[in-house]
Amino acid sequence: MKYMKRIVEEELDLSLRSSGAVLIVGPKWCGKTSTAEHKSNSKIYMQDPDQLESNLKIAKIKPSLLLEGETPRLIDEWQVAPTLWDSVRYSVDRRGGVGYYILTGSAVPVDNKTWHTGTGRISRIMMRPMSLYESGDSNGSVSLFEIFDKNTVSTSESDLVIEQYAYLICRGG
Repeated sequence: MKYMKRIVEEELDLSLRSSGAVLIVGPKWCGKTSTAEHKSNSKIYMQDPDQLESNLKIAKIKPSLLLEGETPRLIDEWQVAPTLWDSVRYSVDRRGGVGYYILTGSAVPVDNKTWHTGTGRISRIMMRPMSLYESGDSNGSVSLFEIFDKNTVSTSESDLVIEQYAYLICRGG
């Protein structure tokens, strides 16, 4: 699929300009990692099967090694090594400034071993699946905002056939 700028990217840009780190959360397959990849200058994929065991050992012994790289640095699925949260927070405190890390993950750590909320250092973005307008599958002529908030019902015609509607419903957005 051709890459299209998503609405959430504006929020990510703003957060990177105002926070030391940004946490992107949301359901699986909504585009957290893809969006972060477009904004990052270096990356580590914590769940990479070839590196998982090594990454976990490094996170346990010296987690700051996993933070090394050009910024912003993407740390994908950070929650597999919860010590990374406090390492990111500590790094942001020590370095000062903004735009160092982007953390992505579909879940929160099960062991709850983070020591700090990240308040003031790590901003949060809730990401949802793309709208049909964002994916280019709608021209935006019918607006849910208009329907629900303004009680205005508009009509529009589409060239889509039933199979295309079924695909879009199953794909989401």
